[in-house]
Amino acid sequence: DLLGLIRFSHTVFALPFALLAAVLAWRETPFRSQDLLGIVLCMVFARSAAMAFNRLVDRQFDAENERTAARHIPAGKLSVRIVIAFTLICSIGFLLSTLVFLPNRLPAYLSLPVLLFLLSYSYAKRFTVYCHYWLSAALMLSPLAAWIAIRGDIELPPLLLSDADFDRQRKLSSIPARYGIKKALTIALISHLITIACLFGLWWFAGLGYVFLAGVIVVAGMLLYEHSLVRPDDLSRVNLAFFHVNAVISLGLFLIGTVDVLITAMRS
Repeated sequence: DLLGLIRFSHTVFALPFALLAAVLAWRETPFRSQDLLGIVLCMVFARSAAMAFNRLVDRQFDAENERTAARHIPAGKLSVRIVIAFTLICSIGFLLSTLVFLPNRLPAYLSLPVLLFLLSYSYAKRFTVYCHYWLSAALMLSPLAAWIAIRGDIELPPLLLSDADFDRQRKLSSIPARYGIKKALTIALISHLITIACLFGLWWFAGLGYVFLAGVIVVAGMLLYEHSLVRPDDLSRVNLAFFHVNAVISLGLFLIGTVDVLITAMRS
């Protein structure tokens, strides 16, 4: 029930971006298995804490909304006390997981501000129609954080990868309510075009090879394909467009990027 509460399977959206940033960082930094473990632990704990906290603060709204009334807390499957305990355990787990990256102390120093930023998204929807941009910014932290954890600095490649993740996630539920479905789909298309530009920029500035370039071209086609699935008068396939296609894109970029780096390493 706890895994269902936090939609644990959706971790697949952000984790591949963090892992791809790590692969790029390891090109010039020795690989340590503990860094890989730290990235996975931090991603899982941070996302789980944020999702559980979101369910807690939104439980009254969920109970009043027919679409969300069946969620675990309003439906009585999980008590508030259990979810609070789960949120605290995951939050502490995230903070402690940053110690895995020692002697690099930056992750530990930045862990609390990052956690607070992730949790505060749940309140953003109270005062801004653009609350999902806050969520997108939270997701975009994953490749930046992975790079900092391994390299201890920040450079252009993880920024481009973060921008790609940021724009790819802009399926804003509040934008259609404010501007209408047709304009919302136009905004989504513009965001996807920016995503594609960022991915091409990542290929160029990170010095990746033609394998990754081919992958970016395929991803560009898939992003555009998403828009053929959804129309203003027919949103029946929006879940296919968002969840299925984006999951393939996230995993695909990680695998293609890893293969590209390995091929380049073998050639050199």
